[in-house]
Amino acid sequence: MDIGEAFGKAVKIRRVEVGISQEALADKAGFARSFLSGIELGSKSATVNSVWRLAIALDCKPSDLWLTAERLHRGSHVI
Repeated sequence: MDIGEAFGKAVKIRRVEVGISQEALADKAGFARSFLSGIELGSKSATVNSVWRLAIALDCKPSDLWLTAERLHRGSHVI
């Protein structure tokens, strides 16, 4: 899993934890649902600005999302 996929998975994990739909999160963060879907799938890259907006919408710190992504990325490379 590359870091983009790991970040997308981290966003999805947090979104599910807070009990918000993809459409509701996209709305709250000011994104098109298709863009958010792309981030969660790892096919779209999040900018610093979009990471910030996602964190605000998910009621967490950007670093929380990155730490989860880092754990997921590192875990996918365990030998």
